[in-house]
Amino acid sequence: MEMLMASAIGVLTAAGIYLVLRLRSFPVILGLSLLTYAVNLFLFASGRLAVNQPPILRDGVHGYTDPLPQALVLTAIVISFGMSAVVVMLALGAYLSARDDGIDMDGDDDLAADGTERGQ
Repeated sequence: MEMLMASAIGVLTAAGIYLVLRLRSFPVILGLSLLTYAVNLFLFASGRLAVNQPPILRDGVHGYTDPLPQALVLTAIVISFGMSAVVVMLALGAYLSARDDGIDMDGDDDLAADGTERGQ
């Protein structure tokens, strides 16, 4: 079970980093989502994977799971939802203003390929 969780976290992290480094905004959004899923799984797995054990210690119970990682994961889900909404709105605004979701690495936005002003 631990090997499966570690492999899933590694694959999600690798795919998320790969997508974040793309030059389009949509893959960056998907990469950020994959990275947040990887962090959520990591936080959840940090509380020891225990099956059929309660999160609260009661009378007659010999073992329990740690409830803190579960609370951290719930908080991380809310934060990642808000972050994803902000990033989607920024990407949508950039797309609507430039009619392209690519990232211009040249820094020369005002000139077209033939040296004339864009929009003329």
